[in-house]
Amino acid sequence: MAPAAPAPAAAAKPANDPRFAGIAPAMQVYVDNGNISGAVMLVATKDKLLSLTAVGTTDLASGRKMETGDLFWIASMTKPMTALGIAMLKDEGKLAFDDPVEKYLPEFKDAKGPGGAPLTRPITLRDLLTHTSGLGDYSLPDPHWTLEQISKDAVTRPLRAQPGVRWGYSTTGMNILGHVVEVVSGTPFAAFMQKRLFDPLGMTHTTFWVAPEDVTRLATSYLADSAGKLQPTTISYMYGAAVTDKARPPIGGAGLFSTAEDVAKVYQMMLQGGSFNGKTIIKPETAAEMIRNQTGDLSTRPGMAWGLGFCVVLQSLNGNAVLSPGSFGHGGAYGTDSWADPKRDVIYVLMLQRDKIRPNPDDSVMRVTFQQVASDALGK
Repeated sequence: MAPAAPAPAAAAKPANDPRFAGIAPAMQVYVDNGNISGAVMLVATKDKLLSLTAVGTTDLASGRKMETGDLFWIASMTKPMTALGIAMLKDEGKLAFDDPVEKYLPEFKDAKGPGGAPLTRPITLRDLLTHTSGLGDYSLPDPHWTLEQISKDAVTRPLRAQPGVRWGYSTTGMNILGHVVEVVSGTPFAAFMQKRLFDPLGMTHTTFWVAPEDVTRLATSYLADSAGKLQPTTISYMYGAAVTDKARPPIGGAGLFSTAEDVAKVYQMMLQGGSFNGKTIIKPETAAEMIRNQTGDLSTRPGMAWGLGFCVVLQSLNGNAVLSPGSFGHGGAYGTDSWADPKRDVIYVLMLQRDKIRPNPDDSVMRVTFQQVASDALGK
């Protein structure tokens, strides 16, 4: 019998490739002009870290220098990770993407369409994964609601559209998928994600709840006042609770805190067809399914479609200008961004914390600059 092939070595952590020396000074401009307090920028391939740099400060009041291992609320960048939880259960034969949600959450049998009309068909898991369920978004009346309570409340409200008819971004739908994970797996959602995704990928700094000793490493969130000056602001999806409060639910749509390196590992795994350091996270065919156009001709965002949890680039427009068609990723409400370009074998991760970036955080000037400088440095 031939000897087993050795597992791939862990991604090397070299000194920053000198080709990317222009990233930090280009981003420092936005610190100097007061657009952001600081940022962390990462460039990698599917198996190698190319550049990891930081500029500015974690907190303007204390003046603490931003470090590459600092924590950020990654907001909607949580969504692809939640989708991976569903994908793992699909690979185990415990569910199918086209299963009705009501198969696992009986309350969905009572879902109503716009104006209280009967549904033309049941909402499926695929609908939730692609934001085509018709579900709206709702603020939690209590920051300590469970995922079950969120699910049962959401389904009492009429849908914005019949399932599958149009695309409508829904963080609530992704929160409900977290509840599906715990019902199907019999494991609390956060514990499932820790055991099945974070631990196997070595994502040692990714969590729904910041440890008290790590609060100083959490980048402060800012909002520009009427004069354009950055002022500290709260994280909207904490609903008034502390980031350390473990009584908060682990919301699958926007609940995670992470580092640039941890986020990059998810994209390295996806570029390797669902495996990382010799460990299979999802099957290759499942990985391919997650990053193909699932929304067809439905109108989403300019030049984009949706896969299963991931955004998919159809045209190189706006913030996606340097990304090849077929690239995939996701942004976050406070300006974080993570993208992988399979054609060029490159991953871009940008971490910053500023609310209400206009026109939207996915097309921020900071993201465009970072990716353009990195792309030019690649020269291919």
